[in-house]
Amino acid sequence: MPGTKLSILFVCLGNICRSPLAESVFRHLVRQRGLEDRFEIDSAGTSGYHVGDPPDARSVATASLRGIEVAGVSRQLVAEDLRRFDYVIAMDRENLEQTRRLQKRTNGSARIHLLREWDPEGTDSDVPDPYYGGPRGFDDVHDIVERSCEALLDDLHSELDRS
Repeated sequence: MPGTKLSILFVCLGNICRSPLAESVFRHLVRQRGLEDRFEIDSAGTSGYHVGDPPDARSVATASLRGIEVAGVSRQLVAEDLRRFDYVIAMDRENLEQTRRLQKRTNGSARIHLLREWDPEGTDSDVPDPYYGGPRGFDDVHDIVERSCEALLDDLHSELDRS
């Protein structure tokens, strides 16, 4: 049905590297396809380590070189997110399990997945955390996130077309 919107929340540990990057890349792809009115997009962290902090400067710089703006402030995943969002997309298995535990305690209805379920080149289920790595780690993570988000958007766009 026209006007149907899908809401998607990307989740990592601190919400300063991977999940804000995934949010921004996905938002960029949605904008390129002219689908802004069909999606609500956000990100959060399973921990409160960085609540209120901006995205990691290295992640911002890597994305900027590819024409993608990463902005916002870190926030922690809350029970309401698991009721409000249609999809919660975790960056790694630890985030996935923490999200599932929260969902179980709060009876959320979000569909929870790992981002790399959509990675056409994926040999691992986790998007590695680049926080303690060098600049190449941020490039590698961006590559993973970009190709996974493209395939995810293809699937979700198909879902919207069926509704």
